[in-house]
Amino acid sequence: MVNGSDPQLLKRILVVEDDPSMARLLDAFLQTNGYRPLSATDGPEALEMVEQERLSLIILDLNLPKLSGFEVCQRVREVSQVPIIVVSGRATTVDKTLALGIGADDYVTKPFNLQELLARVRALIRRSEQAPEAQGVLQFGSLSIDLGARQVARLGQVIQTTPIEFDLLRLLASNSSRVVTHQELLVRVWGEEYVDDRECLRVHMSHIRRKIEPDPKNPRHIKTVPGVGYRFSACSQE
Repeated sequence: MVNGSDPQLLKRILVVEDDPSMARLLDAFLQTNGYRPLSATDGPEALEMVEQERLSLIILDLNLPKLSGFEVCQRVREVSQVPIIVVSGRATTVDKTLALGIGADDYVTKPFNLQELLARVRALIRRSEQAPEAQGVLQFGSLSIDLGARQVARLGQVIQTTPIEFDLLRLLASNSSRVVTHQELLVRVWGEEYVDDRECLRVHMSHIRRKIEPDPKNPRHIKTVPGVGYRFSACSQE
């Protein structure tokens, strides 16, 4: 039994799922583990809940009536940085890449292990509750990274980044003098539970390069160190 004073009871998790049996399963599992699950069965209902509730995390299916999960994720990211875990039976790389690119923090394919999902839920909520990082602006030629405002700009134009993309870029740019390993990036941005998820890291790095590099195939800033990790170059050539 969960102690009534447990702070997790204040953490609301929105489950956006139109399959009643899956929704009931997730609802019961989250409640058993001390969270307060809320439910939405379609896209518009989910967006309404985002506006009305103070959420700690969203578990989002992609195949929804009225609005797809992709559309819901994109609209949520316009107004909120709440962590989003996509849980879907669609296992293609294209779907995963698209979902992560528009703002999902994680992508879990059905069928999944409930304990693994719980570990990821806890890790993402913990990350979102971390104390703010150092303030200030990192400047690399025409590329600027405002740590306090969590804003990236190039040639004076603001670049829209997802919460995960910004955290990865901040970590790399703040350590521009050294190689940051895959493991360090995964643990410090996502959590210990993600230490082996290199595919997720690779997808996010690809999206960051497309956003900040003039030529993503020949990057000036984010360099790959094969088999080790990534290094941020302070190169200011334009």
